[in-house]
Amino acid sequence: MDTKRDPDNHRNNQMYYNQIVREKSHRQVRPQNHELQPKPSFTSQKVELSDHLFVIEGYEGIFYTLYFFAVPYITGAIFLFFFIAGGNYDNFMLLDMNAFLIVWLIGYEIAATLILIAIFISFFRYDRAPKKKNRHPNRY
Repeated sequence: MDTKRDPDNHRNNQMYYNQIVREKSHRQVRPQNHELQPKPSFTSQKVELSDHLFVIEGYEGIFYTLYFFAVPYITGAIFLFFFIAGGNYDNFMLLDMNAFLIVWLIGYEIAATLILIAIFISFFRYDRAPKKKNRHPNRY
């Protein structure tokens, strides 16, 4: 009789112990896992222009001003050359390139459109879900 009762008693003790461990783990406050915390939203990210543009430290204002005027003007001139003048240098020279503001505004609109498209693409590619590490690598 003792041999039959011992395995049953041992099994009951294991079940009771597992129940106590489960209740204890549910009562404890689990620490926050840094891997499971969500990433910040897309709009709350910090954006540094110096990461995307060539800028010498200490001369940021000068470079940003040059970029502000030069990039739209060059973009507008390229647009006028290829789409208005048809890629013909003689037709391009007939255009009034002294109208700096008009050429700059055309280039500004093109550059702004391209930047907005890039922002939309990066927004759709932005993954807000945290990356979980594979805790159980392939065992095979």
